[in-house]
Amino acid sequence: MVINLKKLRNLLSKQRDEIERAVEGTGYLARTVIGVGTFLLDNEGNVDLLSAKQLVVFDKFLKPLLERPFQ
Repeated sequence: MVINLKKLRNLLSKQRDEIERAVEGTGYLARTVIGVGTFLLDNEGNVDLLSAKQLVVFDKFLKPLLERPFQ
């Protein structure tokens, strides 16, 4: 998967409320999702570098948010 880094950066910096709504009631913490997103930004969106647990967080929260039309 190719990650739109501009969209990811925007999500992490300006749309954290979207992340908080996505994790609400799931038992996950928004800061965990933000941490995985930051890791991806630092590594140019290379999903192959994610651990198994990070990949679950990415697939469950970040990927659906990134696949939405750009806002």
